[in-house]
Amino acid sequence: MSTLYDYRPLVQMALLAVVLAAGPLAWVWVRSRGQTPTARLRALTFLTLFLTFDLIVFGAFTRLSDSGLGCPDWPGCYGSASPIGAAADIDAAQAVLPEGPVTPRKAWIEMIHRYLAATVGVLITVMAVMSVWQAWRREAALSPWWAIVTWVGVCLQGAFGAWTVTWKLYPLIVTGHLLGGLGLLVLLTAQSEAYGGKRLQLSPVLRRGIAAVFALTVVQVALGGWVSTNYAVLACTEFPTCQGSWWPAMDFANGFTPWRELGRTADGGYVSMPALTAIHMVHRWGAGVVLAALLGLAWVLWRHAALQHRQWAHPLVALAVWQLLSGLSNVVLGWPLAAALAHTAGAAALLSLLTVLWCRGAPAYNRTLHG
Repeated sequence: MSTLYDYRPLVQMALLAVVLAAGPLAWVWVRSRGQTPTARLRALTFLTLFLTFDLIVFGAFTRLSDSGLGCPDWPGCYGSASPIGAAADIDAAQAVLPEGPVTPRKAWIEMIHRYLAATVGVLITVMAVMSVWQAWRREAALSPWWAIVTWVGVCLQGAFGAWTVTWKLYPLIVTGHLLGGLGLLVLLTAQSEAYGGKRLQLSPVLRRGIAAVFALTVVQVALGGWVSTNYAVLACTEFPTCQGSWWPAMDFANGFTPWRELGRTADGGYVSMPALTAIHMVHRWGAGVVLAALLGLAWVLWRHAALQHRQWAHPLVALAVWQLLSGLSNVVLGWPLAAALAHTAGAAALLSLLTVLWCRGAPAYNRTLHG
């Protein structure tokens, strides 16, 4: 058995990440051949944004397929840079627990997630270097601090990824890892807006409304992460009631104790059904609040005389309906993998859309573009 932190494959993992990142970097270089350094950085930002969205969805797949401990050490797999070199250890672990967390399939899912995360980390590092270089040459389209903060964020995400494994899927760590990934998505979305997009003339009241809806969405996403990481989705398998009641038995204290092991209370006992029900129901109530807020914001934008404002109502309503239907599917269909992934993807898309809307209408953001 390997230790939780086995750094022997670290150099191999780093080299593999560079090799994997070479493909996207080559694509950016060829696509923007003959263009300015700013155009190349723009293309790299959009590509990294796309891959970060993919990484968030694949991270959800890793968690939902119970592959988060497919390799129980970090950064490699039983001291190897791939499950191929760890085949004997994986087979031995599976022989002890045939339906346990370690199988060849789960190990590959976990390691592919790490490879993708490392690739995104390399791309963000290149973005940071390019941003600082352009700022030094006074050619930057936006302040290099955006890319530097993003780089710090991806390093912190790497730490959370390691803690997710070594702390054996602590719900608080796993939820923080999800929120960190979404934070990177928001930062990259904000940076991509520096390279184009029509500015919107929004009133201060409407800008504050967008910020409020964004904040509510973040809280709701955190609650959703708490539901998923505690496996509380199936605490209620009907809608709109739960367990045949509008107010089922709920234990909020144990349900929302932040620092505890998966499936355990703070004093070491097992998490009860009332605690899981409390987690589920708070997220369900939050969904109603956020749905109303999104539809209200869409209605305000639709009533606006300017067409460029009204057109934002359509994607807001579409994503609100998407989240409603995918969330209901998780409950009434028994948490199918496709619905769960769709719900995560919808949350990521919604945060990205709200970020774009806020950036295009916020003078404060526009003033920070150049530092």
